[in-house]
Amino acid sequence: MNHQAEHWDHCLEYACLTNIGMRRTNNQDALAAVVAPTRQQWMDRGHLFMVADGMGAHAAGELASKLAVDTVPLTYDKLRELSPPVAIHRAITAANDKIHSRGEANPEFKGMGTTTSVLLLLPQGAVVGHVGDSRVYRLRGNRLEQLSFDHSLVWELRASRKAGDPELQQMVPKNIITRSLGPNAEVNIDLEGPFPLATGDVYLVCSDGLSGPVEDEEIGVILGSLPAEEAARVLVDLANLRGGPDNITVCVARVKGSQITQVAAPPLSVDGKVATLPNQTSTTPILWAVAGVFLLAAAVLATLAQPFAAAASLAAALVTAAFVLLRQSGAENGLSVGNSSLLGTGPYTTRVCAANKKFVDRLEETVHRLRDAARGQDWAVDWHRFKQLCESGAKSAREGQFTDAVRHYYRAIQHMMAELRGQRQRGESEPAADLDEPRN
Repeated sequence: MNHQAEHWDHCLEYACLTNIGMRRTNNQDALAAVVAPTRQQWMDRGHLFMVADGMGAHAAGELASKLAVDTVPLTYDKLRELSPPVAIHRAITAANDKIHSRGEANPEFKGMGTTTSVLLLLPQGAVVGHVGDSRVYRLRGNRLEQLSFDHSLVWELRASRKAGDPELQQMVPKNIITRSLGPNAEVNIDLEGPFPLATGDVYLVCSDGLSGPVEDEEIGVILGSLPAEEAARVLVDLANLRGGPDNITVCVARVKGSQITQVAAPPLSVDGKVATLPNQTSTTPILWAVAGVFLLAAAVLATLAQPFAAAASLAAALVTAAFVLLRQSGAENGLSVGNSSLLGTGPYTTRVCAANKKFVDRLEETVHRLRDAARGQDWAVDWHRFKQLCESGAKSAREGQFTDAVRHYYRAIQHMMAELRGQRQRGESEPAADLDEPRN
């Protein structure tokens, strides 16, 4: 019995971490990880990983994300008579109902919301339930795929193919999301998958506090080079080194055993209309508000005798309004999938992530800049260990062992940040290092 339990425990390696970042006074992110303790429980409901990124003043965002991570796993577990895709859809809907009700009952919480991204690792494959711009990735080999679609104005306009001039796209703020749990009584929930599991797959669920400062290529190399716990820590450390502008939350899960990938399981079924989704009109008030902001900006710029900027803002307003009308006219009111079909249309992006000489050279430069910042601000650091890791990284790079070089250099960064955290805990002066690199 003990041997079987240990054998099952080694099927999956995972780690979850949340961090306030460098510029926020509170953490509005939240996470949940429910890992099945036995093979039979996994066969029934799988493993669940979830990240929520709250929005709202007066601690409303913090409350919204907490309600989401409390409600979704509990409701999903209760709905055992339903297939996992239907159950997770119902669970996310229940979270939206609860957040919306709390917001309507208290003026301080009115309009509060949260993103939510849920990853289920099931015998049939990975299934994603998703609202907002927190992301779900899968690394397979050296290919990092984004399995979730960003519900942001930028992504929605690109997907509609109505965004027009690429320069106009640059004017659209990247932080405007088009869907979230809570603000509206109804919410449109994306379901993706199932994506078959393979030994060695690494999954990441994260808030935009990570995906904003850290590029996909670097995320993929880290996931492929380090164990789950180290990868989670390094990802958070890198986001903070790049300025830490937002809360940062990550869940990393690596599939290790054939017990997960080689199992006979009945196909998933959504049973036609059982999983009918609400229409997409619940996001239109947000988009009309965005169009109004662009229109107002155009009017103000026109009065300031800035005709080109005014014209660009007017064009952005018209593009947004056209997109809303297109969305309303083409909204889908239901969801139906056969046993062998995929939900959704993901993956939405694919990036080859290679630990090559170019990548290692960039990473070495980051480490040297971190070293210089630490020396310039007189950080209390165990320099001997840091130097050992850097020398090991340089040696591996010279020998062409680039993956090993990546491990050593990232461990040097991890060591430096651990020293920094210890310095903060001791109450010493708080150093800061914004190592934002030029983006290629």
